[in-house]
Amino acid sequence: MGGVVEEIFVTGEGSAAMESVAEIETVKGCGIKGDRYCEGTGFWTQYGDVCQVTLIEGEHLDEIEARGIAIKSGQHRRNIVTRGVALLNLRGKRFRVGEVVLEYDRSRPPCKHVQDLSERGMTRALKNRGGICARVIEAGPIRPGDNIEEA
Repeated sequence: MGGVVEEIFVTGEGSAAMESVAEIETVKGCGIKGDRYCEGTGFWTQYGDVCQVTLIEGEHLDEIEARGIAIKSGQHRRNIVTRGVALLNLRGKRFRVGEVVLEYDRSRPPCKHVQDLSERGMTRALKNRGGICARVIEAGPIRPGDNIEEA
């Protein structure tokens, strides 16, 4: 597999801007300590559509940015930007991110809400590139530079 964590983003409230952070602490069965969905304040929480941890491929962000859409400062609304791993290939698998074990939950297609918070064309740009949701199986810290490998 051989991927790596490139960058990490969180926000404590639904619809608030995502912030780049140097480390997160995951919580088994909840997600990321202090992040909107673990805290129950995410936009989609009211609809029962909660992802514990979201991941998106950095290579996809490169492609989107090359089309002139600003996306690399967290506008994608995903927690972990990866490099060197095809996330959809993790379907049905558990994988290690640094000290943490995550389990593939489902793909995370883009929604109109992402575009409402960023710029026109964002939903279309993220189509088939929206990343995945994962569940926390074994908790711990995750930092940029952590390796991503099968558990």
